[in-house]
Amino acid sequence: MKVLIVKTSSMGDVIHTFPAVEDASLARPDVSFDWCVEEAFAGIVALHPAIGTIHTVAIRRWRKALLEGGTWREAAALRRTLRDCRYDLVIDAQGLLKSALVARQARAPIAGFDRSSAREPSATLFYDVTYRVPRDLHAIERTRRLFGLALGYQPDLSTLASGIVSPPGGLAGITGKTAFLLHGTSREDKKWPVQDWIGTARLLVERGLTPVTTWSNEREKAVAEAIAKAVPSAVVVPKSPLADIAAILGRSTLVIGADTGLTHLASAFGLPTVAVFLATEPGLTGPRGPYASTLLAAAGERVTPAEVVAEAERLLELKVRTGSE
Repeated sequence: MKVLIVKTSSMGDVIHTFPAVEDASLARPDVSFDWCVEEAFAGIVALHPAIGTIHTVAIRRWRKALLEGGTWREAAALRRTLRDCRYDLVIDAQGLLKSALVARQARAPIAGFDRSSAREPSATLFYDVTYRVPRDLHAIERTRRLFGLALGYQPDLSTLASGIVSPPGGLAGITGKTAFLLHGTSREDKKWPVQDWIGTARLLVERGLTPVTTWSNEREKAVAEAIAKAVPSAVVVPKSPLADIAAILGRSTLVIGADTGLTHLASAFGLPTVAVFLATEPGLTGPRGPYASTLLAAAGERVTPAEVVAEAERLLELKVRTGSE
């Protein structure tokens, strides 16, 4: 049986789908899986060994150039490729109108959430079979349940495994324990103040860890350089392809991150991960993993570096006690 997964974005949503893929690859060894995803996240999808062909869409880029011929040629080429693959089933794990329209291009039966479950009920008009999955469950569990219903098995929700493998590579020239600080995020109100990142880096150095950070735009570069200036032993990784950052991240001892996709990736790797949430509720979409923890700023309060590092130490000790270190 040949199945196409449609989950185009965002990075966190893509990562939340991995446990469902892991369930399905174990429960249904007769099924092969391909994936259709936004071009920026193709390298993330490739981290799961059960995924075969990765088809890329560029909806974000196409929207900015709807009148250009190149946009329509790319979309037509994707449609031809998906139809030539002759899928037996498409699972739209996103539940949005845009993902349903992408799924439709494969010209195969589409399974997805029903109207009460999908994020955009209009998407269900394009599905051939729908399943009710309660909206008040974490996104990871919702997707695991959807895959189980679509493929005829019962996921074991008492366990959680992403199945992803860290890509080869890492941070050359650095020995000992490292703590990756993921300060970059899409919204200003999600960002922890730079002085708190500096304070955290100093506390980590006192505990024998080398802080590592990176950047993807000029604002983030300024923060990374400020951390390195204040904490000379900190290492700044230059702006790099996502796969290279994932390789460094996957070999870190500890990760401390804002509400951003790479923080979700760290928890999916099974790393001790402290997520700092300031303006969003972790609720049903926060990082999940055996050693993941979220610190949420209360109204009018702040999360302090001391609190973050104390939580990080707790997670590191937990990993040692459970024999995973």
